Amino acid sequence: MKTPEWLKPGLYGAACGAVALAAIGFSWGGWVTGGTARTMAADQSKAEIVTALSLICVDQSKRDPQLAERVAAIKTASSWNRGDLVLKNGWATMPGSAEGNSQVAKDCADKIAA
Repeated sequence: MKTPEWLKPGLYGAACGAVALAAIGFSWGGWVTGGTARTMAADQSKAEIVTALSLICVDQSKRDPQLAERVAAIKTASSWNRGDLVLKNGWATMPGSAEGNSQVAKDCADKIAA
């Protein structure tokens, strides 16, 4: 069987085109592998959970009888210590859990200090 003359350059062109398409797609096209997509989804879901729980934290802070003094202390504290103050006040401890969440406390402190 004799192969046509155009077949060999055509196959080379298709192979080079596939490699170029994959390189461009993964670098500039926004394509990601399945593992990267799972990691991105997990990170995004954690961020959304922290955002939702920080709203509960802000609500719990509003129920504190010493709110004015504690908010003043949070506003005067450095940004590094604000989350610790919220944890110490117990506002980042969600109903049904024994201890507070530091990420929730940081986000809550940012919202309270704003």
